[in-house]
Amino acid sequence: MAGRRSRSSTSLPRRRRGVENLFERMDRMVAHGPSFCDITWGAGGSTADLTLEIANRMQNMVCVETMMHLTCTNMPVEKIDHALETIKSNGIQNVLALRGDPPHGQDKFVQVEGGFACALDLVQHIRAKYGDYFGITVAGYPEAHPDAIQGEGGATLEAYSNDLAYLKRKVDAGADLIVTQLFYDTDIFLKFVNDCRQIGITCPIVPGIMPINNYKGFLRMTGFCKTKIPSEITAALDPIKDNEEAVRQYGIHLGTEMCKKILATGIKTLHLYTLNMDKSAIGILMNLGLIEESKVSRPLPWRPATNVFRVKEDVRPIFWANRPKSYL
Repeated sequence: MAGRRSRSSTSLPRRRRGVENLFERMDRMVAHGPSFCDITWGAGGSTADLTLEIANRMQNMVCVETMMHLTCTNMPVEKIDHALETIKSNGIQNVLALRGDPPHGQDKFVQVEGGFACALDLVQHIRAKYGDYFGITVAGYPEAHPDAIQGEGGATLEAYSNDLAYLKRKVDAGADLIVTQLFYDTDIFLKFVNDCRQIGITCPIVPGIMPINNYKGFLRMTGFCKTKIPSEITAALDPIKDNEEAVRQYGIHLGTEMCKKILATGIKTLHLYTLNMDKSAIGILMNLGLIEESKVSRPLPWRPATNVFRVKEDVRPIFWANRPKSYL
């Protein structure tokens, strides 16, 4: 892909049919050869088990390198280790270590008894117990973590600096990669990268690009993350906010222009937040010339295994019980 790689992120569907729809879309995305796909984490309970199931299928049936999000929300250390042991046994080697959002119905994150208080604790635990087996990714916040942002003026210089210093502690503790929170002002992202380099963060920093798929979802997500919206984006969206297709096409255009500006600086990797919707992400990558819809091919009749324990196999088992339809 012209020396540049894209990555896609998907959120967790709550219904079984949603899971099957997810895999249909994932199959289309994976045909274009992303470096990896990542799956968000259900905070405790049955959704956590569903996350593990989906991650296993992604790695071993879809055959895409999988990065599983892991949070501290509602997770005592024994549950964290259960999740890590499960994905390790399934050949998954990549984790995105996060503090996580507050539990449903609560305004603030609360450390669960026997659990961790922050992503730094999680990174330190993974490295101490599992050595170098896992590749660890952490989140970076170009505008500072939402908890550090008070009011519409954004984070203070002190809060932003403290957030950068905390990010460096996560990297020093063993993180290999930083993927950023969504943003819509590329200058803010590029300044963030430079600021990270100035304080000695040397690992790759991957921009998190979230295409605008619909107006209400855009407002909800940027409100939750306290993301700055440039005035020209507001001006472009306001006249078309009730036309979902027009909003989606604008989102593809905006995402394309953002990525062009970022790639022009020498950054070679993009992380696209798909939210289970592949068309906008694929549209952006096609506009950038990184993929061609007509040139999707496989080196074998099946995708090579990405499970670390199966990479040398030259025979692919058929998982009949998991086929979505009959071939007889």
